[in-house]
Amino acid sequence: RDARVMDEVRWYGWYIDYWMEGGLLRDIFTHKLVTKEHWDDLMLKFAYPRDQLGYDMYVSNTTKISPTYDPHCAQGEITNGCEPVAIISADKLRDYTEGPAETSAIAEALMNDVRTGQYVIAQEAWDCIWKELIQHKKGPITIDVRPGYGNLYEGYNFSVEMLLEMIDELNRLITKYGGAEWNTKQTANRLVEILVEHRDLVETELEEINTGARKLTKRDFLGPRERAKRRKLKPQEKTVSESERKDHLRYFTVIEQKLAEDKRSEMKQLARMREEEAKSNNAVNGDLLKALSSALAQIRTLQASGAMDQETALRLVKRIRTVAMEAKVGFVEVSTKD
Repeated sequence: RDARVMDEVRWYGWYIDYWMEGGLLRDIFTHKLVTKEHWDDLMLKFAYPRDQLGYDMYVSNTTKISPTYDPHCAQGEITNGCEPVAIISADKLRDYTEGPAETSAIAEALMNDVRTGQYVIAQEAWDCIWKELIQHKKGPITIDVRPGYGNLYEGYNFSVEMLLEMIDELNRLITKYGGAEWNTKQTANRLVEILVEHRDLVETELEEINTGARKLTKRDFLGPRERAKRRKLKPQEKTVSESERKDHLRYFTVIEQKLAEDKRSEMKQLARMREEEAKSNNAVNGDLLKALSSALAQIRTLQASGAMDQETALRLVKRIRTVAMEAKVGFVEVSTKD
């Protein structure tokens, strides 16, 4: 568990880099540019320990890597690429003081997009929506109302080693996105603002650990150095050998990887089912469109021959239009006028 936390600190920064740089492929642990092969393994074998996905296993000292972007971002699957148009803080969104302003930031981002702007509700309703969802807990379940969430991390602390790792990663991100290459972008400035606040919180926690205001226990997130130091202080206690620790790590790695592969397989199957359903619907709609078009043509013929009056023809056309709208098919309507 502790080892994974140390890796997740790097994943945190890597995730931010991925989106801010529009899907640029980087290594999770070193943040260096990677090959497509290395990237694919990072994606498909995410549960593997760091030493099995190390940068040096894919790239030699003489290898020169050109910037490569995720095909999903570079090939138009995501409109206008993967770089964000706005940075939103989930913590601020749930905060009773800053929540309304964060809601406005979301709404404004949607309003500024020609594809969604026309569907955004009136500004005077934004605060009301936020109050109903966040303060009054209406609508879908949020993270704050999940059973047991409030006590999930209560009483858990991080060791100095882990907190310093977090601060190091936050400093890297703040320096990068606060630099001249990025500080002209509104998204980068907002990101830096949020990261600085997070760093302040981590530094406060570090101060509390160093002064003894927070006391570490064996159930906390201690990190390899802190746990090793504690084992030396209590040699009489039975400790887990390095080989046993690696066996445990391999066991949980296999389980986590299997769960991920099962989930990926399930998602692929669901995508295939949706594709087949869409094809089936298209076929049905195609047959329905032909039938409706044929009916319209017959109405026009009957009216032109005098076998049907215009009032009846208009009434039938209206019914056909209703059927077409319910079935979500479109057709060129034949005129019933002479």
